[in-house]
Amino acid sequence: MLRRLGLIGGLTLLSRLLGFIRDLIMAGVLGAGPIADAFMLAFRLPNHFRAIFAEGAFNAAFLPTYAATLEKDGPDKARHFGSQILSWLMLANLALLVFAWVATGTLITLLAPGLGAEDPARPMAIELTRITFPYLLCMSIVVLLSAVLNAERRFAAAAAAPVLLNIAMIGTLLAVSQFPDAGSAAAWGVLAGGIAQVLLLTAATFRSEFSVSFCLPKLDPGVRLFFRRLGPALLASGVVQIAIFADTILASFLPSGALSHLYYADRLYQLPLGVIGIALGTALLPEVSRGAAAETDEARQKLRATMDQAFNICLAAGLPVAVLMAGLGELAIAAFFQRGAFDAAATAGAGAVLLAYSLGLPAALAVRSLVASFHGRGDMVTPLKILAVATLVNVALKATLSGPWEAAGLAAGTSAGVWIYAMGLYLTARHRDYMGTPPARLTVLLLTGTVLMAGLMLLQDQTLVLFSSLLPQSLGALVPFATLTLLAGAALGLYAVMLYPARGFLRRRRR
Repeated sequence: MLRRLGLIGGLTLLSRLLGFIRDLIMAGVLGAGPIADAFMLAFRLPNHFRAIFAEGAFNAAFLPTYAATLEKDGPDKARHFGSQILSWLMLANLALLVFAWVATGTLITLLAPGLGAEDPARPMAIELTRITFPYLLCMSIVVLLSAVLNAERRFAAAAAAPVLLNIAMIGTLLAVSQFPDAGSAAAWGVLAGGIAQVLLLTAATFRSEFSVSFCLPKLDPGVRLFFRRLGPALLASGVVQIAIFADTILASFLPSGALSHLYYADRLYQLPLGVIGIALGTALLPEVSRGAAAETDEARQKLRATMDQAFNICLAAGLPVAVLMAGLGELAIAAFFQRGAFDAAATAGAGAVLLAYSLGLPAALAVRSLVASFHGRGDMVTPLKILAVATLVNVALKATLSGPWEAAGLAAGTSAGVWIYAMGLYLTARHRDYMGTPPARLTVLLLTGTVLMAGLMLLQDQTLVLFSSLLPQSLGALVPFATLTLLAGAALGLYAVMLYPARGFLRRRRR
């Protein structure tokens, strides 16, 4: 698993690094004002629907069914099943796309009721959404083709696909003078990136023996099983999106820039979630699906060992990164984004949001592996029940805390909700013997290393003063980068030394 995790994580890291370059350019071009808020809305809307109908729900329903078909009936039946689902997926997405184009204004009103008719961001958001919404159709195709490749343990193309979105957006943002405004440049970059990803994944599946194609959609037994599993998965994805919709709705009532503060903080927050959490979940779901389909004692024991390994990796990675984000979050925002139209006030706002997000990072990482242990067994209902409770708490806290803490209150509600979700999943998985408990030695070493890292964060002010005195005034913009690099490097090095004696717990134990 570590090798597959390294491949997926490495490509995801490349994508996120290019994403940072994209965001550096975007922050300077768009800033954190009305144009930026309009684009954030236009980008969020198809992503909300993508998260509901494509990535989360689709993967949870499709991969276990596809893997079981492949394991029991062979590649021809699996290919036929994939082609059927692709055809149904296209029909649903085309209908949704037509609806979104016709009712764009209504969708913007529902998503951001705080944008009144006189708000300059509203007409821009409507125009940009009509450009970005076809991205949903592209991503639905990409998700299906990625799932087919992942089930065959071919992870490279799917992990590399998001790189193309970042390249496309960087290109259009650099060519901003060729577009009516900066928001249009970013929106057309989104659509171009989606088309490029479809082309890459289509080529990858054709090179394999498991390519799928369009056909006359029918409700055969495999498709009916997929739709039975899709129902609870759609509800679960919809519940997650309720919390994200709450962010957007409540942020639209906050002072200008709140949506942008959430976006830029989320970009840093999503880096470890993508490199570690999503990569781990991507590698784990096919393993759980195939292990559950095998139905032997040896397969169950191997599956339990894999889950233990995945959970230990989540703990070992989540705690130190959370400490870094909490201690160096605002400094990281300044180092990466503070330039051009993105000023010190925007840095402070986004830094406060990132601090609140960091509190839930270990739980968010753990959720990726815990959910896979249920979905891989075809159990969509248990995570949904736990998620519903967590989301109620999440939304209630957002509504309560957004008043005094503004955008940071929304992030704090997210962190509280994800902890409730993670604990519910973990306790249920333990009760069902899907996994064991982390070894005591590993836990002690993790906590000790984390505390020592936190102590290093207290040296931030002194390090800033040191580099300010060492670097000439012409290189003053490098002071945050230098401070961030030194403190983060020293903290992670110290943590690695502390964790080294427990390295065996991060590998699968032989039985």
